[in-house]
Amino acid sequence: MGLLEQCEQFFNTSNLYEVLGVPKGATDAEVRRGYYKLSLQVHPDRASEDQHATTKFQILGKVYAVLSDKEQRAVYDEQGVVDEESDSLSQDRDWEEHWRRLFPKITLQDILDFEKQYKDSEEELQDLKRLYLLHEGDVDQIMESALCCSHEDEPRVRDILQRAVDAKDVPAYKAFTHESAKKKANRKRKAKKEQQEAEEMRKEMGLDAEDSLVAMIQQRQKSKERGFNSLISDLEAKYCKKPSAGKKGSKK
Repeated sequence: MGLLEQCEQFFNTSNLYEVLGVPKGATDAEVRRGYYKLSLQVHPDRASEDQHATTKFQILGKVYAVLSDKEQRAVYDEQGVVDEESDSLSQDRDWEEHWRRLFPKITLQDILDFEKQYKDSEEELQDLKRLYLLHEGDVDQIMESALCCSHEDEPRVRDILQRAVDAKDVPAYKAFTHESAKKKANRKRKAKKEQQEAEEMRKEMGLDAEDSLVAMIQQRQKSKERGFNSLISDLEAKYCKKPSAGKKGSKK
């Protein structure tokens, strides 16, 4: 089965740009960011509950390989086909190693610095509107997917989205405008439980109070909530530099 057929089967579209959630005219950085965000959701180490995670992860690696290569991208844009025999789409390629080479680890300080810069920015606004549309106003899913957000941020996030609704930038989904008190209470209860579990983990690990963020991240990873991306992982794409020319993964 070819790459386009695989995309159709596992991502419900054969359009490589739609798979990554980026427009056809996306810049290299936007393609890279789209690949990173989506690959986190199906990374074998982060989506163990998805039996197709490894396959999806490999497919995304191939999609990015095509769209990050100027020649292959040009051919795809003009003809709608991909070169299945190219080295970059090799079945033997170690996609997880390639992914880690693209996105090395960052520090906690990088995360904190970025969070200050990101909150209430134009980028956050656009990300929240995209999530609002994607989840049709479901606040549970929006809050789980939103970058740099905890339960304490919900009033701020709601205010941002309500302004977007009032300005008719996004439709007024009933799930958002008429969310039940019971659903709000359940979300608050769940957040409180996570905070308590994170605090317990912090104490068990002997972490200082300033490391409570780390404990919260680890607890949420441990809970394996569907679609959850840890704060550290989500921000790696922001700080990772694209490898210089000549350092592409070779065929193994």
